[in-house]
Amino acid sequence: GATALERLRDLATRHPAVVDVRGLGLLIGVELSAPSGGGSTADLTDRVLYAALRRGLSFKVTMGSILTLTPPLTLTEDELDEAVAILDASLTEAARIP
Repeated sequence: GATALERLRDLATRHPAVVDVRGLGLLIGVELSAPSGGGSTADLTDRVLYAALRRGLSFKVTMGSILTLTPPLTLTEDELDEAVAILDASLTEAARIP
């Protein structure tokens, strides 16, 4: 869990839409907020979700703005790296679409 939080917090430094990363163990929340003039936060969150699903990463959206990641307890470092890379690419794609 600590490794996942560290990697996701690093990801947050590259994506202004990520306003908070929090978690306990492998129950992790990544909170998003749309930049002013960039549409609603719920729309941004949906774009990230569907971009991630197209790339093979599934998660739940909570309260319209929180990506809730709950990977299996048997998650490997390679799988974590792949998930973070998919989330990174999905955030980048979603930010380009107004």
